[in-house]
Amino acid sequence: MIPKETIDTIFETARIEEVVGDFVTLKKRGANMLGNCPFHDEKTPSFTVSPTKNIYKCFGCGKGGHAVNFVMEIDQLSYPEALKYIAKKYNIEVPEEEQTPEQIEKSNLRESLFIVNSFANDYFQNSLHKTVEGKAVGLSYFKERGLSEEMINKFQLGYNHDSWDAFTKSALESSYKQEFLEKTGLSIFKDDKAFDRFKGRIIFPIHSISGRILGFGGRALKKDEKAKYLNSPESEIYHKGKVLYGMYFSKSAIVKNDNCLIVEGYTDVIQFHQGGVKNVVSSSGTALTAEQISLINRLTKNITVLFDGDAAGIRASLRGVDLILEQGMNVKICSFPKGEDPDSFAKENSEEALQQYLKENSKDFIAYKASLLMEEALNDPTTKAELIRDIVTSISKISDQIKQELYVRECARIMDISEEVVFSTLAQMLKKTNAEIQKNYQKQKKVFEVVKSSTPVKKVNVQHVLEQKII
Repeated sequence: MIPKETIDTIFETARIEEVVGDFVTLKKRGANMLGNCPFHDEKTPSFTVSPTKNIYKCFGCGKGGHAVNFVMEIDQLSYPEALKYIAKKYNIEVPEEEQTPEQIEKSNLRESLFIVNSFANDYFQNSLHKTVEGKAVGLSYFKERGLSEEMINKFQLGYNHDSWDAFTKSALESSYKQEFLEKTGLSIFKDDKAFDRFKGRIIFPIHSISGRILGFGGRALKKDEKAKYLNSPESEIYHKGKVLYGMYFSKSAIVKNDNCLIVEGYTDVIQFHQGGVKNVVSSSGTALTAEQISLINRLTKNITVLFDGDAAGIRASLRGVDLILEQGMNVKICSFPKGEDPDSFAKENSEEALQQYLKENSKDFIAYKASLLMEEALNDPTTKAELIRDIVTSISKISDQIKQELYVRECARIMDISEEVVFSTLAQMLKKTNAEIQKNYQKQKKVFEVVKSSTPVKKVNVQHVLEQKII
C-alpha cells in the first residue's frame, strides 16, 4: 500500500505534458499541445494535452485521463506501478514494503512475470560484478569490447554462470515459482531436471519504454555454441516485434534531435551512447516491424537506418524502408566503410567525428537505394528495369502526393529515364494496389453480411466497419 499523502504528492507534482512528452512528441497549439496518439494508428494528430487542466484526450480513439492513467495505459502498468513510475521521474520517495512469497503468489500473471524478470536482472548483474567467474569471463569481455563501467551499469548488463541450473536453483530457493520461471523463458524444465536458458552467456536486459524488464538477450562466449545470440521467448509481457532495444534510454534524445537512428545489435546502441550519440535504438537483429516503427512514430517523423558494410545485411534491411514510408515517415540511410559497423566505428571515433560522419553520409532512401542497386545493374537493361520498379514500389508507399511527385522526379533524374515512364509505372502499381484493396473489401463485406444475418439482434453497420478497416 502506498500512503495517501504520497499519492496526493504524486498527483500534485506530475505535469501531464512532461509525462506524456516522454512517450509522444508534442507541439504547441494555442493553450494546448498536440501529437500523434500512441494508442491507435493515425496520420493526422488528434491527441491533445491540456497543461492547464493537467489531462489528455484523444479525439480519434476517445482515450483520456490524467498522468497516472496515461502511464497505466501506455505500458499496461497497474495503478501502484504507474504511481511508482511517476514518483521516480520526480524523485518522490515512495515507502516500500518487501513482498513475501505469499504476496508474490497472489500477484497476477503479468506482474509475476515482471517480478521474476526483476529478480533475474539483479541476479545477472550480481553475477557479473561480484563473482570470480563473472568478473573473469563476463566483465572482462565487456571491457575488451571497450565498454566503460558507466555504460555497463547504465544498461544493467549481466552474466549467467556456465552452470546448468545455477540461476534456476537460486530463483526456486528464493521462493519464485516454477510456473513463472518457465513462462518468462528464464528456465527450462524437462524430465524433473532444470536448465538455465542463458547458461554461460553475457546478458542484455530488454526494457519497456517505461523501464520495466520485458526479457533478456544472451550472447554466447564459447565458439562451439549453436546459437550466438539467444533471446527470451515470446510471453505475456515480451513480444519481440513490438520492442526496440534501448528505447527506454534513448527516447528523450530522439525527441530532442527529432530523429531516430536504427542499428542492428545491442552493443551498437551501447557504444553510440558511450560516444555521446544517444538517439539510437536497435531492432535486435531482426527485420523492422510495423509495430516497432509505430513506437518511433510517437517521438519523431524522422528515421536514419545505419548499416554496416555487409551487402547481404543491407539488402535485407532495405525491406524495412517501405514499412517506414507507409507510416508517413521520412527515412535516410547511412552505411559505414567496409569492415566497419556502428559498434567499431563509434569506438574508434570521437563524438564530433561520429556526428560529422552521420551528417555527411546519411542519404535520402531513393538516392541510396539507387546507388546501391545500380552497381548490380551495370549496363544490363533488364536488371535496370527491375531496379526502377523496385524504387517505384517504395515511392508507391508514400501517401503524401507532393512527396511522391518529388521522388518520382528524383528517380527519373538518377536513373536517366523520362518522368512520364516513372509516373506511368507508379500509376499502374497504385491501380493494382487499389484493386487488391477493393477485392479484400468485397471478401470482408461478404463475411460481415453473414455475421449480420446470423445475429439479427445486434445490427452491424457493415459499410462503416469496412471503411474503418481499410483506412
